[in-house]
This record gives sequence, structure tokens and C-alpha cells, in this order.
Amino acid sequence: MKNIAQMMKQAQQMQSKMAEMQEQLDAAELKGASGGGLVEVTMNGKGDVRAVRIDPSLLSGEPEIVEDLIVAAFTDAKSRVDQHAAEEMKKLTGGFELPPGMKLPF
Repeated sequence: MKNIAQMMKQAQQMQSKMAEMQEQLDAAELKGASGGGLVEVTMNGKGDVRAVRIDPSLLSGEPEIVEDLIVAAFTDAKSRVDQHAAEEMKKLTGGFELPPGMKLPF
């Protein structure tokens, strides 16, 4: 019984740490950019888009270029979010990495 109680305590601690990490991810802001910084996308650590900034000089040009730059900035921001979340998860798990393709729900 002692081992079960210890396992339950560890599970509760992990759950508490996980909730804390999710709050930190929600508060984090990561930026992705494209076009040499002409387009920026800001996301929180969970991947929610918080802001999009487009340099006014782009607005008089071709819409397709602006659209492509927005997609590229979004992709850059999402990559940074994924990397940040992986680093935070590594801290939580003491360096133990999750198997490829396995993601926690956030």
C-alpha cells in the first residue's frame, strides 16, 4: 500500500506541475517573422494567435506576396511555439523526452 500511496502523490504533483506549465505557456509570447521582419505573427505558448503586424509598405503591393509572408510568419511562430513547449516539457519531465508524435493536450 505504501507504494500505491507514493505513486498517487507523485501523480498529483505531476498534475500540479502540468497545470502550472500550461499557465506559463498561455502567458508566453513568441514571435515569428518573414520578409526580413515586414510581417510578424505573435502567438502564445499554446499556439493561439495574439497579433499580426504587417509593415504598411507591403499594403500597396501585390496581395499574394502579403498572403505568402503571413503564412511564412505564422509557420515560423508555430515552430517557435512547438520548440518552446518541448523545452518546457523537458524541464517538467526532468529531461525525459516524449516519444515522437506524442503530444500532451494543449
